[in-house]
Amino acid sequence: MRYRTRVTAPAALIGTAAALSVGSPAHAAKATATQNGTPGPETLGDPVYPSLGSDGYRVSAYHLDLAYDATTKLVDATATLKITTTQELTRFSLDALGLDIHTVTVAGRAAVFEQADEKLRITPARCLPAGKKVTVVVTYTADPRRTLAHTAWVPTPDGFAVCPQPNSAHTVFPCNDHPMGKADFTFRITVPAGLRGVASGRLVSTENLADGRTAYTYRSREPIATEIVQITVGDYVVKDRPGPHGLPLRDVVPTARATALEPALALTPNLVSWIEQRLGAYPFETYGLLPCNSDDPNAFDFTGLETQTLTLYKPNYLLQEESKIGSHMMHELVHSYFGNLVSPATWADLWINEGHADFYGLLYRYERGWPDSIGLTTMEARMKNTYARGDQWRRDSGPVAAPNAVNLFDSQRYLGGVLVLYALRNEIGETVFNAVERAFLDRFRNSSASTDDYIAVASEVSGRDLSGFLRDWLYGTKTPRMPGHPDWTVTPPSSALRQPESRTDGHHDNSATL
Repeated sequence: MRYRTRVTAPAALIGTAAALSVGSPAHAAKATATQNGTPGPETLGDPVYPSLGSDGYRVSAYHLDLAYDATTKLVDATATLKITTTQELTRFSLDALGLDIHTVTVAGRAAVFEQADEKLRITPARCLPAGKKVTVVVTYTADPRRTLAHTAWVPTPDGFAVCPQPNSAHTVFPCNDHPMGKADFTFRITVPAGLRGVASGRLVSTENLADGRTAYTYRSREPIATEIVQITVGDYVVKDRPGPHGLPLRDVVPTARATALEPALALTPNLVSWIEQRLGAYPFETYGLLPCNSDDPNAFDFTGLETQTLTLYKPNYLLQEESKIGSHMMHELVHSYFGNLVSPATWADLWINEGHADFYGLLYRYERGWPDSIGLTTMEARMKNTYARGDQWRRDSGPVAAPNAVNLFDSQRYLGGVLVLYALRNEIGETVFNAVERAFLDRFRNSSASTDDYIAVASEVSGRDLSGFLRDWLYGTKTPRMPGHPDWTVTPPSSALRQPESRTDGHHDNSATL
């Protein structure tokens, strides 16, 4: 374990630790020991990523001020966090990896800090009492090109975009990096002449600075989970168009590709209308696409990522005809509801996001008569095909709602999740199923929800206890019988472990799944 320790503490604390090496981890430990109270736990207990996030406080708001230097390709930044303690704290931690931290202040006072693995441990000048509202400010420099164990940065020839999901937002800014910790966000992005800075939310101000740079400020109307934040810099044009019911749509497009990408961008209004009929009004202040300005096939290994209000895409993917991209565009749009509006309580609940996104993406495809990647043209045919693989997937990837960090994004969370939803709809009927969907979204709007929460809503709305039914589908090691299709059979699993199919969005590129 390699530690990097800096001291930006008041004189009293510096004096306490003067006999210790500034670079020693014992330094911060000594400073902590001089206070009464308890260090905050460096975990939120996530079953898939147990080291992700920290406890003892909650973040209500982030303000990220980033300045991009086109010559050095570096980002100088200040992250301002509004936090509320949930216990008495002598020390608390943020997630941070690959960031060169310069200073940390807590409630306006310089604080001792150290970087250990992927944690930024902060020792405030005074012990923080439980229920204390406090501002934390961290200044740092980031290199988007830095090689790390994992990273959210997507470097481009003229700037960058970010792909934080699932556990990499903290390579861009120090944070409590877990989807249960949704918060308000503002972004101020300063760029040199000729470049544009864009982020999740709506543009609230543009400043033309004396040195020729421009600062763009964006603010989210609703809270955002760290894993779906978007920040991008590049030679972009922002294309605005009206959506249903006056919804402002904005696409952030590489200037040189704006004309070529227009046919794909023009599909969005009808996509929004279709999903609104099923899930209700689009939940955020704007929506649009960000075809990231990179042709490097190794720049990012995914097709699209549902960063809030601005879906990240490979640009060349969107140059295909509508039948090749329409269902995937619907998949990403559905994440505005399942995944963004309602975030997973833990990463084991990912099937709720991806199962729903694939479910509606497939419905959209088959309504239009577009054959899928294996030549099937109806939802029933696709589900029968998927059902046959059920025991093999459960053997290779575990139950639908019990992933690990290795198989989190394989097909069991995607099409396996679709199969659960299809079974539920067959069991309770389409009308009740649709009511379950809307009730779940309404109840957990702008919050996070677990698998247990979904089961509870389904039981309440349907008027019957569905816990046994759904738990068999979600956690069973054998595929249950499909309601309405007693003739469907499951292919016995082979003895050899098969390579799982990978996800349709995010960090594995398997766009043909839809």
